[in-house]
Amino acid sequence: MKSRNLSILLAAGITFSVAACGSDAGDTPQATSSQGSAAADAPVTITVGCQPPKSNPKERAQWDADVAAFQKLHSNITIESKDSFPCIVPETFQAKLAGGEMEDLFYVYYTDVQKIIAAGQAADITPYIDTVTTLKDMRPDVLSVFKNGDKTYGLPRTNYSTGLVYNRKLFTQAGLDPDNPPKTWTEVQEAAKKIAALGPGYVGYGEYSAGNTGGWHFTSELYGRGGEMVSADGKQAAFNSPEGKAVLENLKQMRWTDNSMGTKQLLRWEDLMRMMGSGKLGMMVGAPDVVKAVNNDFKGKFDDYGVTSLPEATYSLSGGDGYMFNPKATPEQIKAGLQWLEYKFLTPGQGQFNYERAKADGLPVGLPETDLYGATEPGTKINELRTQFATVPVDHFQPYVDGSANVQFKLEPPKAQEIYAVLDTAMSAVLTRQDADIDQLLSDAEKKVNNILAKSS
Repeated sequence: MKSRNLSILLAAGITFSVAACGSDAGDTPQATSSQGSAAADAPVTITVGCQPPKSNPKERAQWDADVAAFQKLHSNITIESKDSFPCIVPETFQAKLAGGEMEDLFYVYYTDVQKIIAAGQAADITPYIDTVTTLKDMRPDVLSVFKNGDKTYGLPRTNYSTGLVYNRKLFTQAGLDPDNPPKTWTEVQEAAKKIAALGPGYVGYGEYSAGNTGGWHFTSELYGRGGEMVSADGKQAAFNSPEGKAVLENLKQMRWTDNSMGTKQLLRWEDLMRMMGSGKLGMMVGAPDVVKAVNNDFKGKFDDYGVTSLPEATYSLSGGDGYMFNPKATPEQIKAGLQWLEYKFLTPGQGQFNYERAKADGLPVGLPETDLYGATEPGTKINELRTQFATVPVDHFQPYVDGSANVQFKLEPPKAQEIYAVLDTAMSAVLTRQDADIDQLLSDAEKKVNNILAKSS
């Protein structure tokens, strides 16, 4: 569920009105309600979004069990779960907020956090954030997603970075070593040619180029090469660079000279998932949760896939999701919500990290999907539990874990979805026109992105 809808909505983009609703971004909820002046153990009710839908019965049952256990520990707190699906819908966001229907804790993607803060659509939780005991161990680059200056407006639930997903079975068939996946783009090219040579219908390497997903992957591959999407001040495009040119030249080489990418292009998220699930696609850029989506929704098998770090990368595009607070939430609701978030999403061995329960319920365990803590004590404990209760071959993903240890997370650029839409044009041109002029494509894209950034200044 998460992987599929996360990728689709990332690709589609989410935009919010910049007109403030509720309170200004810098406002802190004041204790003016009857709850605000009550004792700390006074009854408080909070509504929480993104309860798993009934179509995911095991995950929903786990959620409900966690709510019951949490309320037993905190008898003064009542949680009202909301299971609207998908968890966030751009077209209804404003109406829900204005109509008082937005949850006290609402679900967000990283890409939209700063827009929500700028529009005054989330509460400043800085005065209460120190109650979260695991905060001191959280990766600063992850926590920074929900910060604006020295103020904090939410907490992460998941975090991922991109790597290289590959079909181990096809590697073996093509005479490649699945335990030694490509470490450079040159090695990717060579492996892709061998896989494509297996016969009709086999594709060595797949790439997006439509629905904003092409620009998304361009960004990931550019970051991996050490490039930047925008200038440090966020006012100018920076991808018309040697690194940006290398991304497109690499794809052009594989598509037209090596013939290792297949003839069908203008691919979106589901297209590559379907190709990977069919057993005919050798490699693609993606996070480890791609393997879960391929297994759960596209008839793949965990045993057939592996993930390694992005070739030659010192930086990797990071993404994920989390929760923010309604600007109308009272201090007591914020404090209760922080307690719930820590219980459900941030504590090793419980909530989303209760891998023993997940294994007993028949859910996949062992994918390195979420990295909130790095090598700190909570992070180490989470990895130990993930390995202890693994139901998938952990060693297939160890190259990703080992490589990612030396990779720094880099967030998406400002106006990400608008920029991705522009770069879709460059990606699709290179993959559909053998005579595509890379210098001209990057120059045209640079001008368009500069205009986008100028309007947001």
